[in-house]
Amino acid sequence: MAVMSATNPNNDYPIYAEGLMRHFGDVKAVDGVDLQVNAGEVFGFLGPNGAGKSTTVRMLTTLLRPTAGVARVAGFDVVKDADQVRRRIGVALQDAAIDPLMTGHELLALQAVLYGIPKAKVRDRSRELLERVGLTGAADRRVGTYSGGMRRRLDLALSLIHQPTVLFLDEPTTGLDPMSRLALWEEVRRLNAEGTTVLLTTQYLEEADQLADRIAIIDHGKIVRQGEPRELKAQVGAPTLVITVPGGQLDQAREVLRSFGELRPTAEGSLGVGLSAGAEAVPAVVRSLDDAGMQVQHLELNEPSLDDVFAEATGYRLEGAASASGLPQAQGAEGGTGKRGRKRGANETASGAA
Repeated sequence: MAVMSATNPNNDYPIYAEGLMRHFGDVKAVDGVDLQVNAGEVFGFLGPNGAGKSTTVRMLTTLLRPTAGVARVAGFDVVKDADQVRRRIGVALQDAAIDPLMTGHELLALQAVLYGIPKAKVRDRSRELLERVGLTGAADRRVGTYSGGMRRRLDLALSLIHQPTVLFLDEPTTGLDPMSRLALWEEVRRLNAEGTTVLLTTQYLEEADQLADRIAIIDHGKIVRQGEPRELKAQVGAPTLVITVPGGQLDQAREVLRSFGELRPTAEGSLGVGLSAGAEAVPAVVRSLDDAGMQVQHLELNEPSLDDVFAEATGYRLEGAASASGLPQAQGAEGGTGKRGRKRGANETASGAA
C-alpha cells in the first residue's frame, strides 16, 4: 500500500474517486462511487452490462465528464488536469477503434508520435512491445487480417507505448478463446510485477479471482461490495446446494429448501439454497425432498465463490459467469428475471455499453 502524504493523502492513491456520479437525464448511470486503488495492485471492477463499469472507467480516463464528485488519477484531477492524467495512463477500452488498413508496426509508430516519444526511440520501443505481446511475426500485416485475440494484444501494446504508471483494461478478454485469455492474463501479471497499477473491468469471475488483489462490485451505479476476494468469499459463509427438479415441482421444492437456509440465485430451471448448517445438511435435504415426492434430477454442492459474493450483493448471478460455464442466463433466487434486465437496458441506452 502506498505511504500517505501529510499534505493530501488522496494524491497517493494512483486511482481515487469520491462521490463520483454520471447522470444521463433521469438515469443515474453512476451514482456516488468511492474508490481507492493502492499503488502496484490489480483492482478488479465487476458488474453486469449497464451497471456502470465502463461509464466509471470513461470518467477516470477523462473521456467523460462527471456530473458530480471528485476523481484523481496518477495524482491529478480528471477534470482540472485532464491532459496530465492522459500522459500518465494507458487505456485499452472494450470498443477501441483500430484502423484495419494500417499495420501493427504503423499503429505503434503513430501512437508514439502522439505521445511525443523521440523518433530515435520509436523503432526500438515498437519492436519491444510487439515481441512482448507476441505479434512480431504479424508486425507488417494489416490489422484487418488479425484475429480477435491479436487485436486485443495489439490494443494492449498501444496502451503501453509511453510506459504508463496506471493501466485501465476494460473487459480485455471478452470474446477471446481460452488460450488467448490465458496469454493476456500472463501479460497483466507481468506488468503488475513490474510495478504498474491496473484497474481491470470484467464480467468473468474467474478472471477477477485469478488476477485481482481486491475487487469492487458495482450494481445500478453503486458499489455494493468491496474487498479482497478471499475475504468477500469468507463473508458469504454457507456453501450453496444447487438442485434441479422437473419444472412442475419447482414451487414445492423451493418451499422444502427454505427450511434449510436462504434461497440463492441460480441458473434458470434450478434452485439454490445456502446451507446454514453446512455440508452436513445435504443428506437431510435429500430425505426431505424424497419425502415430499420430489424427483431430484441433479444435485451439487458449491463452496463460496465470487459468483456467490455477487449474488449475495445483488440478488443475481453475473452473466459472464453463466456464459463461461455454459449455463443459461442467470436469474434471481425466486426463479424470475424480475426488473433487473429492464433497468440494465435503460442504463445501456443512456450511457452506451456501461
